[in-house]
Amino acid sequence: MIISGLEIKNMLNKEIFIEPFDDSRLNPNSYNLRLHNELLVYDSHVLDMKVKNETKTISIPPEGLVLEPGIVYLGRTVEYTKTLNHVPMLEGRSSIGRLGIYIHVTAGFGDVGFSGYWTLEISCIQPVRIYPNVEICQIFYHTILGDCSKMYKSKYQNNEGIQASKMYEEFQSTIHTKSSTDDPTIRKLYSSEYEKNNSPGGHERYRKK
Repeated sequence: MIISGLEIKNMLNKEIFIEPFDDSRLNPNSYNLRLHNELLVYDSHVLDMKVKNETKTISIPPEGLVLEPGIVYLGRTVEYTKTLNHVPMLEGRSSIGRLGIYIHVTAGFGDVGFSGYWTLEISCIQPVRIYPNVEICQIFYHTILGDCSKMYKSKYQNNEGIQASKMYEEFQSTIHTKSSTDDPTIRKLYSSEYEKNNSPGGHERYRKK
């Protein structure tokens, strides 16, 4: 169930936090968030999941900045948000979408307990000029069924700005996934195949195929 705009306002500073908050940005079932004047772009054209990809900061001047296709621009919301006991969701505004601008690639789904600024994964279909502080996306909230005592505490929690991908941290994690050869069933299968192929006549069988 999606929470209405009036209910969002009723829950402010209790279970929903939006700072700063402006009544004029409240919609029937969402709230418009603005684009900060800084963006991050990656230095390299080819990105690598396993390493920290270096970035540089660019500013959006008052006269606007032209975005180019084929580039991921990481932006953030002006507003800080925090959500308790509800699932926050982020979507681009339809007017933004009609200009061929995507404001997130995959990360529109938030987690219960998320606190911070939303990093926006911005891309465009054709060159388009954008401006700082434009109302670029909308946040809305779903109720959640079941226990939500486990709050979001991941690597992007309590951020203070734009967050580039930290996928590399997952590769550097101390959590070891068992390899297939650690599995007794797989070891037994490999052993059986080895014995079969190396038994008298085993290699002869393959030569006859």
